[in-house]
Amino acid sequence: MRRVTVFCGSSFGTDEIYKTQAILLGNKLAEENIGLVYGGANVGLMGAVADGVLEKGGEVFGVLPNFLRSKEIAHDHLTELFLVETMHERKTKMNDLCDGVIALPGGFGTLEEFFEMLTWAQLGLHKKPIAILNIDGFYDSLITFIQTTVDKGFLKQVNQDMLIVSDNIEELLDKMKNYEAPTVGKWITKEEV
Repeated sequence: MRRVTVFCGSSFGTDEIYKTQAILLGNKLAEENIGLVYGGANVGLMGAVADGVLEKGGEVFGVLPNFLRSKEIAHDHLTELFLVETMHERKTKMNDLCDGVIALPGGFGTLEEFFEMLTWAQLGLHKKPIAILNIDGFYDSLITFIQTTVDKGFLKQVNQDMLIVSDNIEELLDKMKNYEAPTVGKWITKEEV
């Protein structure tokens, strides 16, 4: 993996462990010579993971829609900041730049971005590893819900198995590096899109 996209909150949340782990993830990415692709802001967990990479000399690529420049203040010290017009362009650019995805704690935006990338993988539009760093059990309820979608027949087990989950940064990155996408498609091929 040359670069990983990280989706996460533009706030720090209520527990210091979220910020601490975001910085440690950034440190580890730099140590592993894996570049960071993220939303481009210097606030919240977004800023923390970027700072974690930068303090260890790693590369950080931000992708920020122009209309968010005043809300999510652009980080000043990035390797490169890409300005785009829409949220759709943001996700497309982040996908183009990365070899895998990690979700840290966050809100609606984090979940929406994460699930779009996971859905693209399910549809066979890419074969990148999609992972959750489950800091302090933040995503436990979501993981339980995903199991419910399998149990109730709305998601195949092979697609649930695409999701990589760990509360340990090194283990998560190892699983991502060894990920093999399923060969089962979901009704369509990339050429049909």
